[in-house]
Amino acid sequence: MMAIQAGDIEGSRIGQIRTSPEPAPRQRRAMGEDPRRGQVLTTKVGLQMPAGMSFDDWEKAGRQLSGIVDSSSWWLGDWLVYGKDHYTDRYQRGIRAAGLQYQTLRNYAWVSRRFDFSRRRGALSFQHHAELASLPHDEQEAWLDRAEQRKWTTKQLRSAIRAAREDEAQVRMPTEPTRRLEVPGSRLQWWHKAAEQAGVDFERWVLVTLDSAAKEALEALEALEALEELEKPEDGHGPAEREGAAEPGGPARSERPAITA
Repeated sequence: MMAIQAGDIEGSRIGQIRTSPEPAPRQRRAMGEDPRRGQVLTTKVGLQMPAGMSFDDWEKAGRQLSGIVDSSSWWLGDWLVYGKDHYTDRYQRGIRAAGLQYQTLRNYAWVSRRFDFSRRRGALSFQHHAELASLPHDEQEAWLDRAEQRKWTTKQLRSAIRAAREDEAQVRMPTEPTRRLEVPGSRLQWWHKAAEQAGVDFERWVLVTLDSAAKEALEALEALEALEELEKPEDGHGPAEREGAAEPGGPARSERPAITA
């Protein structure tokens, strides 16, 4: 459990993060010595690191800070759930007084409602749970088990869910013959870079890009056909078809003059 103490110094709220597993025996300190010396101090506007801090203590402080940030999402979500359940006519006033963003709090509260205390996994982050919040209960449990056992990051969990959904979609779709397309290696690298920049896997990027190009080409073709239709005369004949037609009030002209020997 994190050891955090709070105090009020010069009007700023300060927390002390203890990096050692157990507090050292109390020793008499010299006159004027700061009692917080050697501890990481969290203030409203920053973090104060002690001079000469060891790497192990620095690393441990980072883990504790990370835990605080992640836990705060649960804390704020539970706080809003309680407020909405107990102060339905006043909870928004409490949000404004605390200076918090309602939209962010609402997202936290939604995840908190979807996972009661008994189902939250301490080994997984709040964001892991948020990725699964929209799924049915049984699917949530299955994915939480996999993520915990395989020590997945949030990104790995999201990729696994997307891959599973794509596999399900392929099973439902009729099988189509596979086509091979030879592409220069340099171009493949270029495409992979574009897919990474877009934040999607490579195969999906290729499909989306080709579909988009095909749509634009077909829309351009439809526009050209519509323009040609507008330029066609009302009688339905083009200029070439009207060359042999009789002029109004005159005899019909033959298409080609007769040639005699």
